[in-house]
Amino acid sequence: WPEARGRPSCSDGGAWGRRRREREAQEAQEARRPRARTTMGSRYDSRTTVFSPEGRLFQVEYALLAIEQAGACVGVLAKDGVVIAAEKKTTSKLLAPPKTSEKLYMIDDHVACAVAGLTSDANVLISYLRRVAHNYKLQYQEPQPLEQLIQRVCDLKQGYTQFGGQRPFGVSFLYAGWDRHYGFQLYQSNPSGNYGGWKATAIGPNNQAASSLLKKEYKDECSIEEALKLSVKVLNKTMDSVTPTPDNMEFSVLRMNEETKKLVQHKMSNEEVQALLDELKQEEEEEKAREEAKAAK
Repeated sequence: WPEARGRPSCSDGGAWGRRRREREAQEAQEARRPRARTTMGSRYDSRTTVFSPEGRLFQVEYALLAIEQAGACVGVLAKDGVVIAAEKKTTSKLLAPPKTSEKLYMIDDHVACAVAGLTSDANVLISYLRRVAHNYKLQYQEPQPLEQLIQRVCDLKQGYTQFGGQRPFGVSFLYAGWDRHYGFQLYQSNPSGNYGGWKATAIGPNNQAASSLLKKEYKDECSIEEALKLSVKVLNKTMDSVTPTPDNMEFSVLRMNEETKKLVQHKMSNEEVQALLDELKQEEEEEKAREEAKAAK
């Protein structure tokens, strides 16, 4: 018996019973206290090397969300070239205008790209792309095939999702270029290291709406002029600005020079962009007038 061993029983109100009752009351109070809910993401997003039970890598998805905060980019493949368009976002009116473009870059004589996401991450990958392209040209005395170049940089990006202590690159790319094997090509890559060839695509904010419009409006074997009209129309729909101006839009056209047989990148001036915007506005007004006339009948 407890009394025989010199210990008070639970029923006699002694110190041992009192401590036990206090412990039970404390456990009951802890059980009633509301606990913070732990979401699936917070349990599996601490490392890029950990899959969730649904087979997702949350750090890669967070990198895609970071890209959503940047300016949109649109690429359209034409029969005689490639058009890439980008939105320029200004965070403050006090910032001095950049000396060079922060959205459109030339990697080699036959490859250009547009970026959406963290500019610092993009600079690292663009430097890597330029080294790879120039080393290939030095070794083989010819430009590197476009898809082979893109595969090299995507292998690098995939490695940052597979090893611990690293984070994915928070940037997506549109690659436009030409090679003697397949002619003009347009590719897109994302932070996971996946890439694919496209006829027309968009990255950045509102890319789903842009993709839907491209599916509806794109035509195979379109010309450079038609691709420019489509790209400005899509970019106008995806931008946050109500009245787009040439100051927050960039256009680049890659086409083959018939005389020199070399690829030429032409960055459109503000006057040329304004002409595209005026033409788009006129077409929208004519379409609206036709709809009103049809409704009146």
